[in-house]
Amino acid sequence: MRPRSPPPPPPTNSAEAKSPKPLRPLLKVIEQLEKIKDVKKAVKSTVFYENEKFHNKPEASPTPPRRTALLPPHMKPSSTRHSPPYSQPFDSSSTNSQAFTYDLPKDEPDSNASLWDPNYSYTTPEGTGGEVKPPTDTNNGSTKALVPPLPPRPSFMKSMPLYLVLLPTSQSSPSSTQKTDSPLIPSPKADKSPLSGNPNVLLVSLGKLLSEERGQITQGEPTSCSQCGSVLDSGHRNVKDCYFCGSWEPQCPLTGHRDGLFSLCPDEKPLGAADPLLLLCIDISGSMSITAEVSEGENVVHKSRLQFVQEAVLQCVQRLSEQQPGMRVGLITFNYQVTMHGNEIFTSHSLSNAELIDCNFLKEAAASFPTPPPLSQTREYLQKQVMGLSEGGTTALGPATLLSIAIASRQPGSKVIICTDGKANTELGNLEVEDLDARTLLSSTIFYQKLGLYAANQGVTVSVLSIEGTDCRLDELGRLADRTGGTVVIASPNKLHSEFEHIIENRTIATHCTVTLLLPQSLPIRGEREAGHKVTREVGNVDPDTEITFQFGASEQDTEVLAPASGSHVSIQLQIRYRQRRGRTMLRVITADREVTDDSSAALSSLSLAIVQLNSSQASATLAVRGRFLDARREGELQRKLIERAIEHNSSAEDHQTYQEWVKTMEPIYNKIHNFTRRKSVVSDSQSLTDAGAALLYHMKHSNRKSISRKN
Repeated sequence: MRPRSPPPPPPTNSAEAKSPKPLRPLLKVIEQLEKIKDVKKAVKSTVFYENEKFHNKPEASPTPPRRTALLPPHMKPSSTRHSPPYSQPFDSSSTNSQAFTYDLPKDEPDSNASLWDPNYSYTTPEGTGGEVKPPTDTNNGSTKALVPPLPPRPSFMKSMPLYLVLLPTSQSSPSSTQKTDSPLIPSPKADKSPLSGNPNVLLVSLGKLLSEERGQITQGEPTSCSQCGSVLDSGHRNVKDCYFCGSWEPQCPLTGHRDGLFSLCPDEKPLGAADPLLLLCIDISGSMSITAEVSEGENVVHKSRLQFVQEAVLQCVQRLSEQQPGMRVGLITFNYQVTMHGNEIFTSHSLSNAELIDCNFLKEAAASFPTPPPLSQTREYLQKQVMGLSEGGTTALGPATLLSIAIASRQPGSKVIICTDGKANTELGNLEVEDLDARTLLSSTIFYQKLGLYAANQGVTVSVLSIEGTDCRLDELGRLADRTGGTVVIASPNKLHSEFEHIIENRTIATHCTVTLLLPQSLPIRGEREAGHKVTREVGNVDPDTEITFQFGASEQDTEVLAPASGSHVSIQLQIRYRQRRGRTMLRVITADREVTDDSSAALSSLSLAIVQLNSSQASATLAVRGRFLDARREGELQRKLIERAIEHNSSAEDHQTYQEWVKTMEPIYNKIHNFTRRKSVVSDSQSLTDAGAALLYHMKHSNRKSISRKN
């Protein structure tokens, strides 16, 4: 209860303020306690509440569930960690609280009026070491905290309820002033209440882990549990020794930190040392002739979209020929037909009409087309091909994408960059019929989903680059990038070159990557489609900046599985299966031990805001991409409260800056998500994402700590 009127001003007389108050004799205190007991026997105790019906329920309100968090190795929770002033209700088993509660009858006579002493104060008795042990009332066999009788309250306290009083720490007692570590003097940094968000977040820096293969490589498959698939120690040959599947519950978890690297197929022949391919799939349909104004010095000129693309591609080819002359670059263009551009060694080849409908025919045509030679041999011819492009016709984007992926699949780690300004509008992969033909639209959705899976299985990364002010249905095309680890970008015409450069610079270091996380059964994974303590996520292609996060927590619904106790330890195992650039299949297993705490202060002190923020961005975007916009906003809001509380607890200037950067990233989830959805289709009740919404959400879903910090 807050007072309804403000407190009085401090005393103006400095002498009066500084003069010590005489102590009230202890005998008088005991006499008044006895009087209160007599009154209680005569009058039935009723407590005043603003909502009396709610608080007078026969059953007590349930105790809030205890929440636990895992601490990093360097954090050790302390039982004497910070305690805020008056933040906790009194606990009869603790002596650190300063809030005592007791019940008084609502119409109890004012038996203290004649005994009012203006100099009354409650002080710590000498020799108690700063502890306050209140007397107890044992009339009914229970223990209840009691306090000395209350004097008449000053006018500013008239509205304060009688059942709660805060006892200030006395500054006049020598024992209390000399002991700076007294439990009566609360620390200003305490935070013991339950956390609103979830601090249990695991960051996996795949780019770092897979580029730094340390230690000895073990040949062959490791020993694994037949039930949950966890990798066991070499000495454990029995499934009963598995810690994670729950068939055997040891008192102590797997201790320490282990990092093992396995070559799963020792007899596997490595691939050749050829550099990966880069396929540029360029739209030259009629809409690419639309012009825009651009300033060149003092002059204003008009350039078509195709001219902007040509300039960007020419600059990229020139730079690649200087920095990576061994890279093989191919050019594929599409309008009403799809053309595979050749060079001085082989001629160009075009496909049209019925040839663009049959997927198997397109794959066979790609297999028969020769691999482009290194850029050091083809640079000049390729630049001439780019300069000779002209726009016109429809947009056969679907067949061109399939053809490009099929050619790039010859070398795992290759890239395909699709640059377009409009919707695919030919039969295969048609995206222009969303309001007319539900069957064709469903067929196109399935086509791009299968195409993304095909590219991921071949180790090909697909990125989509669209031009600002156009509509390309990036919610569908973005599935290609989402499944293969590519990017979805909307760029203004004069910024195309920098976007091309950024996509090309992100080299692929591993393909066919899957990540499996194993925890004890009492710590289920959260936010994943499959429930339980084990989850496997298909990542696909990995570049040096790839980072993924997982969120987990103590089980709250299944009463049969108890949450780990505070102070105990649990083990976590991470399994990363991937294929190296040379084709060798590897498995990296990391098992770590972590301490459990239910101390909010310890969890907040150990929190890495950058990791929690990254997880919040990825998780919210994943939900929004699936159309679960309300769940996405709720997820972001819970973690936002946790982050703000950690900033308040830790008071770090660096954390404040990181938080502001993250707020800019999450702002669309909070405020603008309604601007990123299309109107409902005539043939469907569901809402799809606009190009701006799709590009933003796919970017957030695949973001990393670096991309959040550099976001404008």
